[in-house]
Amino acid sequence: MAKTFVTSPEGGHTRIPFLRGILTSSLHDAGLPIDEAYALASNVRDELDDRPEVTTNEIREIVLQFIAKYGPATVQRYEHPAAIPGTILVCDASGQTTQFSREQHRRVLESSGLSYEDSTSVTSTIFLHLVGRGVAEIRSRHLGLLTYRYLRLAVGPEVARRYLVLVNFLRRDRPLVLLIGGATGTGKSALATEIAQRLEIVRIQSSDLLREVMRMMIPERLIPVLHRSSYDAWQALPGSPSSGDMEEAHLVDGYRAQAGLLAVPCEAVIRRSLREGSSLILEGIHVQHAMVDVVPRESNAIVIPIVLAVLNRDRLLDRFRGRGEKVDQRRTERYLEHFDSIWRLQSYLLSEADRMQIPIIVNNDKEQVVRDVMNTITGSLASRYAAEPNEVFA
Repeated sequence: MAKTFVTSPEGGHTRIPFLRGILTSSLHDAGLPIDEAYALASNVRDELDDRPEVTTNEIREIVLQFIAKYGPATVQRYEHPAAIPGTILVCDASGQTTQFSREQHRRVLESSGLSYEDSTSVTSTIFLHLVGRGVAEIRSRHLGLLTYRYLRLAVGPEVARRYLVLVNFLRRDRPLVLLIGGATGTGKSALATEIAQRLEIVRIQSSDLLREVMRMMIPERLIPVLHRSSYDAWQALPGSPSSGDMEEAHLVDGYRAQAGLLAVPCEAVIRRSLREGSSLILEGIHVQHAMVDVVPRESNAIVIPIVLAVLNRDRLLDRFRGRGEKVDQRRTERYLEHFDSIWRLQSYLLSEADRMQIPIIVNNDKEQVVRDVMNTITGSLASRYAAEPNEVFA
């Protein structure tokens, strides 16, 4: 794509290259989420269609066509950015000031149980309220209390309570260990990434990765069960029957043998994270309820185990077929070939979770499963972080 230059008659016919990043920033300042702002800026660039030169007014007209769907408030903010202060500074308890981030504010609201649309609306309402009152700087506790009160009045006390619990937790130094178990294909890795972003957790560990490290260190001839998949590890056990004679007991024995080997490095990862006072998300099919017991009591960590599930057989099959577009086709074919074993292993994992009273979260929808997990987390945190708003935002 040839470079397009932008001329500005108001600036003495200044001629500069069209910069998608500059337009993205302007759109973000107008209230669009950063990913949508970037996508829209890309659309504008494509709309220019290799034009060698374009005026700022022409670009503005193109942008206005694209952002009309976001409503008049967004159009107003884009057309008259000077009418709204560019920044609102937030001063924390230590006296440090940072720019009010609408994206971060929205993310905390979404983590409290609001949908993307509702959290965006609440954040915009609070931001415009502050702007309308000419607020250039606000203390973080005042912003938090304002948000809590607005949620309680406009959304309801339950969401406001979850917001209060979440903010109270995020302001503490107590580490969280989230254990995400579940069968192959249930979406554990994607969920872990999303939850880590919501809770500002920088450490995510997959048991699959730990298994790969162990495979590099230990030859297959020494521990063959380690070098199989979780759903066919039973074939590497001494005296295992032929595949046609496989019973559920054999399937479970193979899985448990492999999970037992992975328990050691999983425990090491947990203990290392706690020694450094860091929160951790550990995910994988080998993550079991017994790992709750390896967390030392003196660590003061909060341990929350969950198990992810896809309860519809056809939906789980579709998830594997969809993986073929993103991962090695041979792996996808292997998953489909062993689907019955994967499905039976999931039944065992869910039965164990039910027996141990571990929350089972059904993954039918990406946004819904994240909300369900966040509600489970805030529900577990509630007893530990119960406090009045004036205490949390003191």
